[in-house]
Amino acid sequence: MTDREAYIALNGIDDLGPVSIRTLAAALGSPAALFEAPAAALERVPGVGAERVRALLARREAVDPAAAERRAARLGARIVTLADPDYPEPLRAIHDPPSALYVRGTLAPEDRRAVAIVGSRRSTWYGRSMADRLAFELARAGFTVVSGLARGIDQAAHEGALKGGGRTLAVLGGALDRLYPPDAGPLAERIAGAGAVLTEYPPGRAPDRATFPYRNRIVSGMSMGVLLIEGDTRSGAMITAERAAEQGRTVFAVPGRVDSPASRGPHRLLRDGARLVEDVTDILDEFSFLLPREAPARPAAAPAPAAYPFSFSDEERRVVDAVAEGHEDIDALSRAVGLDAARLSAVLLGLELKRVVRMQPGRRVELAVALAPED
Repeated sequence: MTDREAYIALNGIDDLGPVSIRTLAAALGSPAALFEAPAAALERVPGVGAERVRALLARREAVDPAAAERRAARLGARIVTLADPDYPEPLRAIHDPPSALYVRGTLAPEDRRAVAIVGSRRSTWYGRSMADRLAFELARAGFTVVSGLARGIDQAAHEGALKGGGRTLAVLGGALDRLYPPDAGPLAERIAGAGAVLTEYPPGRAPDRATFPYRNRIVSGMSMGVLLIEGDTRSGAMITAERAAEQGRTVFAVPGRVDSPASRGPHRLLRDGARLVEDVTDILDEFSFLLPREAPARPAAAPAPAAYPFSFSDEERRVVDAVAEGHEDIDALSRAVGLDAARLSAVLLGLELKRVVRMQPGRRVELAVALAPED
């Protein structure tokens, strides 16, 4: 069994979450090893627990990765795993990335530049109009808009991004064949044609009270920042904003009427230090280093690492120096700097946001040639 097949199989085992899978794979050397290791070896892995080991042992002989891929294909989807190069890099770097994603549509390199817009299902006209307008303007600025397809703010955000001619990603709280809300089928089709509808849940899994909050880590994990537009303090949208803060993402909030219950979530975030958003420039200013600039009169060569006008962490400095020395392949770079794949992805994302490095096809990285000391 390959690592890719193992991730597909492991993703379909109930009671075995992403953190347990990562812990077991790290201890045994690979995800494929989980299907070959004796029970005693699995039970010795600290931090996993006997219940999860029993779940793995009870199901590992019955899982069929090829059948899972055939089921996905019948839905017009494909499976992207942690072993695949097109797995979203920002999501790969979070604490509990899903082992596999069922994707209808396309994932693109430009989705690294994404902002999530979330909010209440019981939204007001003001909230929906703000979501529509901000998503439209973000799409026109070249950002991918991520949301959850729910009625209210989520659907308004998807619609705004589509009207802006941009990409949008809808992260589901259930399987692709258990769409919720059920009447969102036509919108989901349009999203799949201009981005992707995706989920970690295999076909047949209906959404429930547990799956929706759990999927929110994917919404925030795929995004550079999360914008909350309306929502109570205990809403799912607030959970997404909280996960974003835990993941090191920027949290934004749109203020509302002080006498509206829908304003309680955004106003609490603003009191806790979230960025105030009155129009799209408040978001664009936060990520201004990602916006296109006028081309210089003469092409600027990449300066030596010491010339960059940034303060680097020790890990960032090691990565920049290694890339400058010619370690451009991700696997070779990982070995050169002594960082595992997840940590290296997080460091590279930070350096890419600073425009110090640029990701290239084939899991390669290069220094950003357009960056000059005066930047």
